[in-house]
Formats: sequence, structure tokens, C-alpha cells
Amino acid sequence: MSILEFQNVFFDNDGKTILKDISLTINQGDFISIVGPSGSGKSTFLKLCSHLISPSSGNIIYHNKNFMEYNPTELRKSISYCFQSPYLFGDTVMDNIIFPFTLRNAKFNKERVHQLFSSFKMNTDFLTKEVKNLSGGEKQRIALIRSLIFKPEILLLDEITSALDIDNTLIVEDVINSLNKEGTTILWVTHNFEQSRKYANKILTIDSGIIKSLEVLR
Repeated sequence: MSILEFQNVFFDNDGKTILKDISLTINQGDFISIVGPSGSGKSTFLKLCSHLISPSSGNIIYHNKNFMEYNPTELRKSISYCFQSPYLFGDTVMDNIIFPFTLRNAKFNKERVHQLFSSFKMNTDFLTKEVKNLSGGEKQRIALIRSLIFKPEILLLDEITSALDIDNTLIVEDVINSLNKEGTTILWVTHNFEQSRKYANKILTIDSGIIKSLEVLR
């Protein structure tokens, strides 16, 4: 079943066309690895998927409704974007972990938080740590936990393991694969050939702003 559809989407910036005539149907439960040369438009594609930017022309359809009809803030409660360089705010890890609850006026779910920290092989003692004292890898995992507090329908990942060592990369991959098996649709930009084929059911290649190929693996 289609969850997200691009219909002849173009995106221009400063007089330059970044994405050209993108037409693509993403089905519920897909695990799509997005590959291609640096600067080919992969991150721009993810930003369009999360309504961080809007198409210059064409349509993006989510659940049979045009993106422009959604409130962007509400939309991002269902479509979560994790950047290559994680952004944490406030002073402590807890400031970040409590934010999704505050955004939804929801009660803090201690059990869910502990479950996620356990999945990422992290101790909940991290909650009291100051953001400025975390390593790059720790920041990335905290950013992921923050995005997964409320399980998104679509998870957008932009080279999220590029700063992680092998052990932590395997931990993250395992969590994302499990999430996909539970029904979350995954779109993952990666330059790692092995990683791109490890769990994905499709490989989307974007080159010079166009879809070069969509390979179905399984």
C-alpha cells in the first residue's frame, strides 16, 4: 500500500535545479537505501520527504493527501528525520528525551525511555549527562532515541552511522531493522555499499538530481 508518492517533483535553489522530475511510490513497510554520488540530491530528497522544504513544482502525496494540506509540525510527528550531524538542544540529555512528550502534551513514559536506552546499549545514567560532554557517537544515538520515543510511521536517516565505530553501527542497524519489521517505513541515505544491501528491500540511486534506478532486492 502506497504511503508516500512523488509526482514529477522538481526542486530549485538559487537558480539551480537540484532534483529533476522525481516520480516515485513508497509503500508502507519499505526499507529503501538511497545511494549515489555526493551532491546528487539525496539529502534534498529526504528534506522534501519531511516537509522541511517544499517542491518548486510537482506534488508529494502522503496517505492520498497533498503535503501542502498538512501542518508541517503535525506531519513531522509521523515522519521523523535524523540528520548526519545530530543536533541536541538544552543542557542535558533529559532535555532532549522529554521534548517529544512535551510536544504532544503526553505523560513521560519511563518504561519506553528505558526500553530504547537498552536497545541502544546505553545506560539511563546518560539522562543526567550534559550534552556538551557527549561524544559524536553518543549524540547520534541520543538523537535517534529522541526520534523513536513515539514510533514514527516513516523514518528518514541521513548517513547516521558515518561517525560511529563498527560496534555501535551494528547496534544502530539492528534497532532500525527491528523497527522496520514492526512496520515503520525506512528511507536511509548511505555511502556504505554493504550497509545499503543488508536489510533494504529496494535500492534507490539518485545521480545528478534524477532517479537513475530503483532496484528491487526482495
